[in-house]
Amino acid sequence: MTPLAVPIAAKNLDQAEDQAKKAIDAGAEMLELRTDYLEVLSTDLVKSLIAAVKTKRASQIPIIVTCRDKLQGGAIAYSDTLRVDVLTNAVGAGAEFVDFEYEKFLFVDNQERIKLALSQSPKSRLILSAHNFESKFDNIEELYRHILTVYPPAIPKLVYTANHINDCFEAFDLLHKTNCERIVWSMGTPGLISRIIAKKLGSFLTYASIDDKNATAPGQLTIGQLKNLYRWNDIDCDTELYGIIGSPVAHSQSPAVHNTCFSDSRMNKLYLPLLVEGGKENLDRFLNNILARSWLGFRGFSVTIPHKQNALDYVKAKQGFVEPLAEKIGAVNTLVINEPRATSHEPRISAYNTDYTGAMDAITSAMDITRAGFKDITIAVIGAGGVARAVVAALTNADAKIKIYNRTLKKAEKLAQEFNCDFAPLDNLPGIDAKLLINCTSIGMHPNVDETPLPKKCLREDMAIFDTVYNPAETLLLRQAKQAGAKTITGLSMFINQAAAQFKLFTGQDTNFELMQKIVEDIR
Repeated sequence: MTPLAVPIAAKNLDQAEDQAKKAIDAGAEMLELRTDYLEVLSTDLVKSLIAAVKTKRASQIPIIVTCRDKLQGGAIAYSDTLRVDVLTNAVGAGAEFVDFEYEKFLFVDNQERIKLALSQSPKSRLILSAHNFESKFDNIEELYRHILTVYPPAIPKLVYTANHINDCFEAFDLLHKTNCERIVWSMGTPGLISRIIAKKLGSFLTYASIDDKNATAPGQLTIGQLKNLYRWNDIDCDTELYGIIGSPVAHSQSPAVHNTCFSDSRMNKLYLPLLVEGGKENLDRFLNNILARSWLGFRGFSVTIPHKQNALDYVKAKQGFVEPLAEKIGAVNTLVINEPRATSHEPRISAYNTDYTGAMDAITSAMDITRAGFKDITIAVIGAGGVARAVVAALTNADAKIKIYNRTLKKAEKLAQEFNCDFAPLDNLPGIDAKLLINCTSIGMHPNVDETPLPKKCLREDMAIFDTVYNPAETLLLRQAKQAGAKTITGLSMFINQAAAQFKLFTGQDTNFELMQKIVEDIR
């Protein structure tokens, strides 16, 4: 078990009681009373708070009492003397756990007072914590050993800021190598996944806030997100992991779609947002980290901007399987990690592209034409990245007349030469004479929803406009196209089609297509 601990960060007793009730109602499995947030702190106030929570809580949820040092993330700079008074009195008042900074525990007076209180209340435990709000620890394994050397009964808590998702692997390794009670994860957006899979890796607990407003650390998820979006109650050591690799990924609807479909199919699988910032080098490092740790249980990835071509290059360099269609397109949006080869401990990785069929199905359905009908349609494609490659490959196969527009003209020229079509600079867009215009860039994607790749004056009622951006469902481009009387095609239809194909690659089974559509519509 890895309980969800919810911090109660209130200014006074009434607020704390109200927050505790909300946390319990939301499904908290442990409460952390962050007494450093109390504005008029005293030992009597803390004892009253513990008594009130114990009296009113609906079940016997364990309590952690923390009075954090300001330098270690505390809210108010209380003296060490008062903070130790608070913790020793909390032990006497029946708190199951108290959390104190390892660095401050090294001071003899602090250590002796806390040890004495714990000796008189054997049901209480000490969490010795260390935080690094700037970056990784110099040597997290050595710090872990030092904590247990100083006080063997302690539960070590080691939390650091991940400046890149690749920084998380040291936390994963420590959890994998140790099996006693310990609390380990990474803070910040790049470290978000470490909070979720802490349960799979056996961390003693992980933290979740009541809501976004009451988060007490960077990257802290809410109880609702963990339980509803990330299937917290179903995670165990055998849970297989999937995720979307990209930058950005916070906008992605893929976790909601795939996790709901996994749940509907009763599969022990979990889908995560994987923010992999930077270029090819960082992606290569991330995938190398994954492949070197088969015990993490990653089995597949969706791949989005900016890594679709980088992912293809990676799989080819690893001599993995590349779907012929993906090879022709020159970009992939799906990776599958198979069982290790007999001659190697490294899993075999395969690459596919489901954008191709997703885009064609979306266009033919909305325009009510067959693939043969593209011969008579002039098409303008904006962008020259991974999505554009899939779209251009699909349309050239249907003998469409395509012109590619891109900010970097050399990229447009290169893509046009590969698929034998025309190209032009993005500045030429206002003069287009196309029946179908397709935006394959991220322009207009959340959170930049007020941007559009094409001026409103260029949109005509005899055009069809397809925006591959799916969040928001109706971009500014589509909204203005509709106002001009043009036919519009949303990125949602492409997203659902390609996601269904990915689900089949991940699981070997067809998805509940109607459920997938409903999830996307509900998110809208």
